[in-house]
Amino acid sequence: MSAEFDGLVALVTGGASGIGLASALALEERGATVAVLDLNTEGLDARLHGFTADVSDRASVDAAVSAAAEKLGGIDIVVNNAGISAVGTVEENDDAEWARVLNINVIGMARVSAAAMPWLRQSEHAAIVNLCSIAALNGLPQRALYGASKGAVLALTYAMATDHVADGVRVNAVSPGTVSTPFVERMLQGFDDPVKERAALDARQATGRMVTPEEVAGAVAYLASPLSGSTTGTALEVDGGVAHLRVRK
Repeated sequence: MSAEFDGLVALVTGGASGIGLASALALEERGATVAVLDLNTEGLDARLHGFTADVSDRASVDAAVSAAAEKLGGIDIVVNNAGISAVGTVEENDDAEWARVLNINVIGMARVSAAAMPWLRQSEHAAIVNLCSIAALNGLPQRALYGASKGAVLALTYAMATDHVADGVRVNAVSPGTVSTPFVERMLQGFDDPVKERAALDARQATGRMVTPEEVAGAVAYLASPLSGSTTGTALEVDGGVAHLRVRK
C-alpha cells in the first residue's frame, strides 16, 4: 500500500529542531522526501536532506530553495516554520528588534514561498503550511511584537491562499498554543523564575500541559496532505483549548 505522501517533495524551514523537525519527520514517515532549510543542519537525521539557509536573506533563500528543488526533483509542499520569539511590551522592544523579528517571522515566509512558487505551480498536490500562533488572535502578556508578527502571518496566509488558489496551491496555517520546544526553553531562561514561568505556561492550556511538537506536526501533515484538497485559507488551532475553552478551576 502506498504512503500518503509518496512521490512528493516537502521543504521545511527551521526543520532542524522543535516543531520543524517533528514536522519534517512526520512527512518523511508518511512517504515524502524532505528538505530541511536551517541555519545549521549538522547532525540532521539521515532520513532528511539538509540545506543551509537564512530566511532573513533573500539570496540565501533563493539559493537553498533552488538547490533543494534541483537535487530532489521539484517542490510540492512548503512548511514555513522558521521563526523567533520576542518578549516584551511595546515599550520594551526597540526598532531594531521589531525589524529583526518581522523580517524573520513574516517576510521570511514570503521569501521562501516566493522562491518555491515556480515549482509549486508545477505540482498536482501543492500546499503551503505557515506556522502561526494563538498569539495572532489572543492578547498574550508581554508578547506585543511576537503577537503582531503572528497576526501578520495569519493575514498573509489568507492573502496567499486567495492569490494562489487558481495556481492549484493550497495555503493554510497551524496555530499552536505554547509548545514544549527548545525555542520555548530558551525564552524561559529570560525570566527571573523559569520554573514558575514554565508552570504558568503549562497551566495556560485547558489540558493542563504544553502542546507537544508531534501534535503540531500531525496538524501540519493533515493540511499538507493530498487528502485535504478542499482545505485552503484556514487556520487550525492546536492549543490545548486555550482559544475557546473556559474551564472552571
